[in-house]
Amino acid sequence: MSTKSAATPLIFNRELVKKHRTRAANGFSQHDFLLREMANRLCERFEYIKRDFPTTLDIGARDGIIAKILDSSLHGNDNKMGNIKTLIQTDISETFIGTASGMRVVADEEFLPFTDNSFDLVLSAGNLHLVNDLTGTLIQIRRILKPDGLFLGMVFGGQTLRELRTSFEKAEIEIRGGISPRISPFLDIKDGGALLQRAGFALPVVDSEILNVEYTHPLKLMHDLRGMGEANAMYDAPKNFTPCSLIMQATDHYFRDFSNDAGRINASFELVTLTGWKAA
Repeated sequence: MSTKSAATPLIFNRELVKKHRTRAANGFSQHDFLLREMANRLCERFEYIKRDFPTTLDIGARDGIIAKILDSSLHGNDNKMGNIKTLIQTDISETFIGTASGMRVVADEEFLPFTDNSFDLVLSAGNLHLVNDLTGTLIQIRRILKPDGLFLGMVFGGQTLRELRTSFEKAEIEIRGGISPRISPFLDIKDGGALLQRAGFALPVVDSEILNVEYTHPLKLMHDLRGMGEANAMYDAPKNFTPCSLIMQATDHYFRDFSNDAGRINASFELVTLTGWKAA
């Protein structure tokens, strides 16, 4: 069931998203620190929710990051997630979800293949920023939740990769006299609550935090983004390889504007948490 209308702008090429995920699957464990951090922070929210969620869905599970956290907490007798009897994991990439263990389904977040009122809890960590119609996807999530079910998601916010975006914009203006879409647009926290309300969620809560990561070089950051499956997937992205001259100019700006006294550069990631309940 699709909630997408003809008026929905197509920003992201979903086939390209799947291609990037598939390419990243084999070496993902070498670049997954950011998504593991997001999944851990998402799971920590359950310390304050005193109820069970017998049937749970993880959207965009990749190699099963959240399932691994659950398994670790269970074996450590510190199960912060309550009673989850069944965990179903999805990912758009068959190759990626094939590396996870447990119950798995290949599914596009824009077309969730589940019946109404199926889940007590739906989770998503670092995944929904690449859907074309976030409101439509949230509507589908509310549809598949049982009454009094919970959605808890974490997405990248508007301050994410601001340093990299600024550096490329400066370099491209100097070399070409204009800019191209090289960094994905991300959710503005001011819009999060309105999106949840439009999707019909009760008691919507939105909050954000900035995670700062240091790198020795901007190229290492770009290598990590590619290794996470987060390469540029916008329809309007440049189709040719980025010239070395542009990359070098951008890295110069990055070091000049965003390095610390130790010569390392900072990369900002805004983590926006969305919480909403399906009315009983």
